[in-house]
Amino acid sequence: MLTPPPPDAPARVAALYAQLAERVQEHPPELASPLYVADRCCGWATHAACDALRPLDQVQVQADALRIGSGLTAGPRLDALLAEVALALRDADCLRGWRNELLDVTAGDEKLGAIERAAVRPLGVLTRAVHLNAWTPDGRLWVARRALSKSTDPGMWDTLVGGLASSGEDLDRALLRECAEEAGLAAGLLAQRSPLRTILRMHRRLPEGYQVEDLLTSTCVLPEGAQPANQDGEVMEITHIPVDEAVQRIVAGEFTVEASLVILEDIMQRRALGEI
Repeated sequence: MLTPPPPDAPARVAALYAQLAERVQEHPPELASPLYVADRCCGWATHAACDALRPLDQVQVQADALRIGSGLTAGPRLDALLAEVALALRDADCLRGWRNELLDVTAGDEKLGAIERAAVRPLGVLTRAVHLNAWTPDGRLWVARRALSKSTDPGMWDTLVGGLASSGEDLDRALLRECAEEAGLAAGLLAQRSPLRTILRMHRRLPEGYQVEDLLTSTCVLPEGAQPANQDGEVMEITHIPVDEAVQRIVAGEFTVEASLVILEDIMQRRALGEI
């Protein structure tokens, strides 16, 4: 549980944000091994993932590392090997579902290849999440409740829009895609949104592995009369709530940790600018 915040509203929000930011900076899971793809360090593989990948050619499970595709370079051969890796992890029950979506495998700014989305947490590779934090003209916050069918955080409250950038996808394009899918928002309604900014990089232990994720957000005020509507079935409810209620729900643990960080950071930013 979050520590009860100070009574002063700005101090309360800052204290909650600090608590959550600290909470999402965890060491890799016990017995996890550094992951090298094409001889570049790019993740932390769980012990279970290492065991599942032992039989594969071009995979070496060493005492201090998991190495995939040593000697290879970015291209079709490495992508084919990463596809084989994902299938092996699925066959060993290391994955939560299967998304049929590819995400980039990167080392720094270098793209090494792409892999099935469900495999990124057991391998601890970096992902990039884009969020839209949307407001009404009178200062209420648009929020969305995740469908009960979601594999992670079902039924919890979230930012209006949030999702991962797919392989090779520009971050702004990823956000616009998510806005259309999750809230039915056309690009014209988002013309005045703020540029995407990175809040922080999360390092969080999960049951299936390790979440290493850059959390990015953009903010906008939707025009009077706008009514977001989910299009892809991943959201069960969309509504708008006052700032104080959003903070109370965050304290109560009703929001995902990612959404909590995005919302609290945006409240601090908007208060500093005198916008709320």
